[in-house]
Amino acid sequence: MKRKLAVLLFLLISVYVWSDRTSDARQLQRFWEARGKIIGMYVDTVNEDKVTENAIIGMLENLDPHSVYINKDEKAKANEPLVGNFEGIGVQFIMLKDTLHVEAVIPGGPSERVGLLAGDRIVMVDDSIIAGVKMSSVDVMKRLRGKKGTAVTVRVKRSGQRELLTFRIVRDKIPLYSVAASFMVSPTVGYIKLVRFSETTYEEFKQAMRKLQREGMTDLVFDLESNGGGYLNQAIDIADDFIDENTNVLITKGRHISKTYSASHGGMFTKGRIVFLVDGSTASAAEILAGSMQDLDRAVIVGRRTFGKGLVQQPIPLSDGAEMRLTVARYYIPSGRCIQRPYKEGLQKYKQDAIDRYNRGELTSADSIHFPDSLKYKTLKMGRIVYGGGGIMPDYYVPIDTSETSIYLSKLIGGGILQSYSAQIVDKNEKIWKSKYPLVSDFLRDFVIPDDILKGLVEAGEQEELKYDEYSFLRSRRLIENNLKSFFARRLYGEEGFYRVHNEYSEIYQKAIELLATSGAYEQIFQKGIETKNSK
Repeated sequence: MKRKLAVLLFLLISVYVWSDRTSDARQLQRFWEARGKIIGMYVDTVNEDKVTENAIIGMLENLDPHSVYINKDEKAKANEPLVGNFEGIGVQFIMLKDTLHVEAVIPGGPSERVGLLAGDRIVMVDDSIIAGVKMSSVDVMKRLRGKKGTAVTVRVKRSGQRELLTFRIVRDKIPLYSVAASFMVSPTVGYIKLVRFSETTYEEFKQAMRKLQREGMTDLVFDLESNGGGYLNQAIDIADDFIDENTNVLITKGRHISKTYSASHGGMFTKGRIVFLVDGSTASAAEILAGSMQDLDRAVIVGRRTFGKGLVQQPIPLSDGAEMRLTVARYYIPSGRCIQRPYKEGLQKYKQDAIDRYNRGELTSADSIHFPDSLKYKTLKMGRIVYGGGGIMPDYYVPIDTSETSIYLSKLIGGGILQSYSAQIVDKNEKIWKSKYPLVSDFLRDFVIPDDILKGLVEAGEQEELKYDEYSFLRSRRLIENNLKSFFARRLYGEEGFYRVHNEYSEIYQKAIELLATSGAYEQIFQKGIETKNSK
């Protein structure tokens, strides 16, 4: 009897496997049949590789917004922010009217070593003219980047120089740092600006924390605004330093995988107060770090609702060197909530979520944000109400102040006019300014934008066909001055200079400092949850 049952079970399994494989074979046959007909019968000549590539892209697009295909040529560039470096000449640039303007020269890089300056305009790369020929930024980068040790010759137009300057630059590895700036805001409050989660993030974070603790830091402002995420393990390592050993930080759940991430060691900063700064561009690993600390009642979140990416992608290499990044699980932070926003209405609707948030008034009023009760959760220690299903809602919401914005300001910045002009101004005044303001604190306190520099900016805009709008200029004058001063400070003192000046006009940053400076304000946050008036 047992033998008959075993034989029957074997036959059933065999039939199931055969049936499953037969189904797979039928599906593959349909695909190859359609592909063959397209290639053989379509009215125009068809690129066979492109047909296959588009089929893969189409399959992934119908799954979720974050499952993507990356061809072999794009893969290295897509991974650069995660690896933490690339090989090239070490400049940041913008294209203005078909001309490459050097926006910044990376300190210690090959371009700085040969004397290239911010504000220079590169007109030739080797034997190719790149100015005035409508060359795309991608094509320009292909000419400037290359293997470490190889050389490229550039010809440059520099302000005040009649002749073109020639530089031979030997390419090198160019670091992409995760910690853009770290400094003491006050005798006890430290500040860290983190722009990505790459291979080197945790090591950079530890160095910054140790430096700040040596300088007397007892409270931390951790800026994750516009941080789009990256390597999850780096975010977990940072969280580990804020909480006690064996505390659960994250769970990933999928059809085939499930994993719990917990603190593995006693952290270096488990007692001090922490304020995370977030906005609508804070995503993925950055949301997990901020959200898990909110769930554990370990930190206060200040800013605006985050992006809402709670899906786990696994890189899957393909035989031709391309790669799929396939969603295999969802993230769940300690309260049990998933922060992924809905995507069932399609990719286009998902992509325009930022516009929808603006149209609903979310960026200017917390009252416009509504969460269903089904997405209500409680923090683990204080039992505060928090919500899932659409990013991290901050503990303290800070609306955008639109009273000083204008289209004129947007065009000055979006067109790169303000950045390019600021570089030219610093070139002319750097020695004088550095002598007069030797420390960034001197510059922050005493430097005022002169009227002649503002007049020159207006003229620079008109040269780029941006018509002067007096009403908009006066409306946005304070923001124009702040942006100019911020870019000046970056050239003079590096990223620390930029963020010290920029933060003086950041409502989110200023609210964080106020919470830490006002007696009892930080602690009071933990006595309440996200306002229930936002639920329905």
